[in-house]
Amino acid sequence: MRMHTRTLRTLFLQILALAVLAAIGGAAWAQNRPPVALDRNALSQGEDQPGYVPTPEEENLPAQYRRQLVFYRTNEPPGTIVVDTPGRFLYLVQDNSRAIRYGIGVGRDGFQWSGLLKISRKAEWPDWTPPPEMIERQPYLPRFMAGGPGNPLGARALYLGNTVYRLHGTNMPQTIGTSVSSGCFRLANEEIIDLFERVPVGTKVVVRQQKTL
Repeated sequence: MRMHTRTLRTLFLQILALAVLAAIGGAAWAQNRPPVALDRNALSQGEDQPGYVPTPEEENLPAQYRRQLVFYRTNEPPGTIVVDTPGRFLYLVQDNSRAIRYGIGVGRDGFQWSGLLKISRKAEWPDWTPPPEMIERQPYLPRFMAGGPGNPLGARALYLGNTVYRLHGTNMPQTIGTSVSSGCFRLANEEIIDLFERVPVGTKVVVRQQKTL
């Protein structure tokens, strides 16, 4: 009986050692695998490119889309997020007719919407599970992708109500200021991290289709 127990223990330790080695090898492979090249044709068509990691130069947004404090007239109370779809900007309302403005990427034609929702959940480096309708349009997409620099949801995500829509980061900062998404609103990773830290769950989000004055 003692011999049998010792054999089982040895077998368990061997299996555990193999699992650890496999995990280390997998992590090393993931770290050293070649980067995904940018497909500029797919970029021009607004297609997602999971696995692509942007360069520091690409993360450096044009001046008009960088975060900045601006004059902003609105009846919404401070702390409200207003999405100006035509202008390609998101505003976080502040006191004294001011707002923090962020450049965003918006939904392409046929995927734009308007409404009033609240942030229902926040996530850091969120996982991505493309919905079936997106898989149907882009069958090359993975069915699941863990969070990370190459994930299309980027560094943070703010989930809107019980919908499929989010305010999120991106691995394609070149698309900020364009209309390419399936209805979500994307910010550069540095910008979504800043917004993520400023707003709590329950924050009111107003999505507008008319031009913001």
